[in-house]
Parts: sequence; structure tokens; C-alpha cells
Amino acid sequence: MNYFKTAILLAGLTALFMAVGYLIGGTSGAMIALVIAAGTNLFAYWNSDRMVLSMHGAHEVDARSAPDFVGLVAELAQRAQLPMPKVYLMDNPQPNAFATGRDPEHAAVAATTGLLQSLSREELAGVMAHELAHIKNRDTLIMTVTATIAGAISMLAQFGMFFGGRRDNNGMGVIGSLAMMLLAPLAAMIVQMAISRTREYSADRLGAQICGEPMWLASALMRIEDGVHHVPNMDAERSPATAHMFIINPLSGQGMDNLFSTHPSTRNRVDALQRFAAETGARGNVTAPTATAAPRGPSGPTGPWGRSRGPWG
Repeated sequence: MNYFKTAILLAGLTALFMAVGYLIGGTSGAMIALVIAAGTNLFAYWNSDRMVLSMHGAHEVDARSAPDFVGLVAELAQRAQLPMPKVYLMDNPQPNAFATGRDPEHAAVAATTGLLQSLSREELAGVMAHELAHIKNRDTLIMTVTATIAGAISMLAQFGMFFGGRRDNNGMGVIGSLAMMLLAPLAAMIVQMAISRTREYSADRLGAQICGEPMWLASALMRIEDGVHHVPNMDAERSPATAHMFIINPLSGQGMDNLFSTHPSTRNRVDALQRFAAETGARGNVTAPTATAAPRGPSGPTGPWGRSRGPWG
């Protein structure tokens, strides 16, 4: 089913790419756009993960440079019966994380320094289990390819505005150029939203199973959302097409949040995790903080890397 969704998604975005090309250059423009889209799809399949990591300034860490964090990811990957993914850190104060890669054998997880500084080790385990759930569900291919092609559509639409389009009977002129510049990225965003919301619920549930405690993730989601509202992510603001990849939408805009958000309501996600905890009889010994709780810094209580022995003893 995930491969089928990927194929449908790529077909839809490719068709949108061709439509923009047609509006810019007619039939020849559509054919050129088709060739570019095919090349973009192929390039995105093999390289989109590296592109996204680069966009957000992520650098790879290992057991020597970040032993506790890498060790936590390794234990979770073992529990999820997944190959060990590459682990990256982003030097960003906003607490957030995402997963990327075309398949579980070529996957990576990335977290911000703000995430490691803000969460307890239990909460961090819930977040990374959520990201590993995306890898296990093979959502990461959809996420990375969508981000790459949606970004390309936005750039092509902006080029069409600059170029002005064809001005004969099939051309679009200035008004058409303006419409294309606004509607093409919006259409790409709608395609992203179509798969993103249900994907997050699925990853929340599987992530709770991987870490063993739904409320660890519920607590983390509330804390991350509060951090996102207080701390801007400038890398994400510059690359909004990648926003759907993060565990919580990293963008600061609030005006169209409910209508155009790539993520379901955090409150609804927490409620779903609470119901799942009740169904499974989980201890729920970490309760979700209120939305007004300030993220903890590295000098807070024991923090994720203090004397705590960690989620599993």
C-alpha cells in the first residue's frame, strides 16, 4: 500500500509539474517539464534524503560523538527490528525531529539540539520511536520525495512568474502567471497534506508500541509544540516544503494553521495516545505537560543526559 501511495503521489505531482510547464511554454514546455520531472523523481529517490538533511544543516554523529543519543536510537531500532539508521543532529534551538531515507536499509533520523536539551530521556525515546515508526512503515520515501518535488514545483512556478508565460491564445499572461505562482505551490501542499495527517497517527501508534509507553510520546508532543511556538526554526522557514517531515510542524505561521496544517492537532494526537495507553494497560507514568510548560534547558533537572538510567533501567 505504501508503494502504491508513493506511485500515486509521484504521478500527481508529475502531472502538476507538467501543467505548470504547459502554462509556461505550451506543449513543448509540458514535454520539457516531463523530462525534468522524471529526472527530479529519479534524483529524489536516490538523493532527496541527503538534500533534506543538508537543507537543515544536519551533521552525522556516532557512538563516540553522541554516545547516549546514538545508544538510545540503537536500542529502539533493535526493539523495532530495524537496521540501525544513521543518526544526525541539527544545531537548532527549536525542539523537533524527522526521519528520512528511501527504505529501512538507507534510513536516517535527525533531531535538533533543542530537542535533546528540552526532553527527558523517556520523552526522547518516544520521539525517536515515532521516527523509527515512519521508517518501518516506509513513510520516509513519500516524505522526502514529496518535499523535493513540491519544492521544485514552487521554483518552477516562480520561474513562470518571472518569465511571464506564453502570450498567444494558449498563454497565460501576467494574470495567469500570478495565478500559477499562487496555485501551483498550494496544490503541491494539498497533496502533501492528503497523506500526512493519517501517517502521523499511524506513526504515533507504532512508535508507542516500539518504546512501550504511549505517554512518553504524548508528553513529548506537548512539550515540542510549546517549544515550536516559542522558538522559530529559520531553516524550516526557508524550506517550507519539508515541514511535513517533522514530528511537529516547525513553521511559525498561525493564520492558516488549522486549514492548511500538514499535521493533525497535537491535542488530538495526545488524546489518541491516551486511549491507546488505556487499551494496552500502559503505566502512563509520564503525563503530558500543559501547553504552557516551558521547555527545559540543558541545566534543567537531570535532563536526558544526566544521571538518569534511562527508560529501560
